[in-house]
Amino acid sequence: MSKSLQAPFRYDVVGSLKRSQALKDAEAKLFARKLAIADFADIQRAETKKIVQKQASLGFHAVTDGEFNRSWWHLDFLWGLGGTERYDYQQSYKFKDSKTRTDNVRLAGKIHYNPTHPFFTSFKYFNSVTPDGVLAKQTIPSPTLLFRDNRSDNWSKFYDSWDEYLTDVAKAYHETIQHFYDLGCRYLQQDDTTWAFLISKLNATKDQPDEHAKYVKLCEDAVKLINQELKGLPADLTITTHICRGNFKSTYLFSGSYDVIAKYLGQLNYDGFFLEYDNKRSGGFEPLKDIYNGRPNIRIVLGLITSKFPELENPDDVKARIKEASQYVPLDKLALSTQCGFASTEEGNKVTEDQQWKKLELVRDIARDVWGDAD
Repeated sequence: MSKSLQAPFRYDVVGSLKRSQALKDAEAKLFARKLAIADFADIQRAETKKIVQKQASLGFHAVTDGEFNRSWWHLDFLWGLGGTERYDYQQSYKFKDSKTRTDNVRLAGKIHYNPTHPFFTSFKYFNSVTPDGVLAKQTIPSPTLLFRDNRSDNWSKFYDSWDEYLTDVAKAYHETIQHFYDLGCRYLQQDDTTWAFLISKLNATKDQPDEHAKYVKLCEDAVKLINQELKGLPADLTITTHICRGNFKSTYLFSGSYDVIAKYLGQLNYDGFFLEYDNKRSGGFEPLKDIYNGRPNIRIVLGLITSKFPELENPDDVKARIKEASQYVPLDKLALSTQCGFASTEEGNKVTEDQQWKKLELVRDIARDVWGDAD
């Protein structure tokens, strides 16, 4: 890999990829008790290796494991933290025109680092099959996911103060990320739907001062929590975030411009921001100026190619949007990706594997045309 290349790269992969048919078949046999756990693990590893090799063959400088080691983009990781437990939420997440399963996570004690988190074993294998000169990009949910959906409603059962709880969450995440680094990880991304949730809440409560203040406080707490977990991590570890608006069977959860949260994103000590911009629900590019905030060492990755539908975007239209965005952030500080992954849950979006690869090829080809240093 050229020393001039910088993560996040000019063309990058957000995270999840469509589960292969072999993996789906193996999982069905596992749940039907027709396949041993060890045999399922062998198939999962083999399919992960294939997905890594495919991304690398397309020229991507960072690859993901497709999130083949999990059922949900967020819950499997959160279940692996110390002090959490799995439970039945008894209601699905409110995606437009679609219902999810009712799994959730909640506090069962004080949050702490788990040295045997199953993602560590998965990463060791993933990193071992990633080709030389390519980065193994680890994705995990943001710690802000422990703010919402009843996951920390009982915090006072275990903590004397909310700040004490946030401190433990930050510490557990910091130690977890440090261990990924010790295992060889040099590129990690925190996926975050909480900011999109806050966009919707800030807009909905703008005429309700007391309610609005509650969500402003959550924005401030999110900045505090994230920056606290990131403080003191190795300088050669690139950490980005993906601001997600929900992704389940090609549907979504949240809408609204980034303008109401831009100043908070501009305070986060990430190295890059993957931002959804595949349709009008995301608003215009003006907030990019505040998100970028003049910082010379970050890169904003524009999610202009949708992962939700198979139709390929017109390259000229995408290039025109990149040019428009460059009015607010220097072109040198921009990059391109799909707006989200292709299978944030094991069900996946309404695209085929072949259509998924064509989308990623489009991202690559446009980036190569726009930026001379894409490769």
